[in-house]
Amino acid sequence: MGHRSPAVRHDSRVKLPFRVIGEMGSAGMPCRCARSCGAKPARGFTLIEVMITVAIIGILAAIAIPSYTRYVLRSNRAAAEAFMLEVSGAQERYLLDNRAYASSMAALGYTTVPSSVATNYTVTTAIVAGPPPAYNIVATPIGSQLSGDTSCGTLTLTSAGVKSASGSGSNCWN
Repeated sequence: MGHRSPAVRHDSRVKLPFRVIGEMGSAGMPCRCARSCGAKPARGFTLIEVMITVAIIGILAAIAIPSYTRYVLRSNRAAAEAFMLEVSGAQERYLLDNRAYASSMAALGYTTVPSSVATNYTVTTAIVAGPPPAYNIVATPIGSQLSGDTSCGTLTLTSAGVKSASGSGSNCWN
């Protein structure tokens, strides 16, 4: 039992009396490229490719998430405005039938506010004292709408059709 010689390749399948230096390519020359010898190329991604992909996703998310948040806030505000206009029409119909404006939402037939509005705004109506008869419809933001929509804040619609917002935003009513 001696030492194995480095000149002999010890393989369990075939015992060759010489050392294999490299595989031979199609031109009879030693093969250095894995593709020309028929070997499969390495599969997978390099670390730099993964890092570039993560960076691109991060940049897209940094742009898309704030834009989406602004869109959601605007759509919630638009739903509240549409409901306020609906309540205003109900107030005018109530005036024609009763010669006075309704003092509550329940008197107008709104026992509940639609869920698309109720999760983001508290909507109330109130009679304004003095001749002529008048009312105000107020939508006060709650929850994430309160913290996110600071430029518009509380929305108000009067019986004269005046639309206003408590915030400093210029185009809160569309």
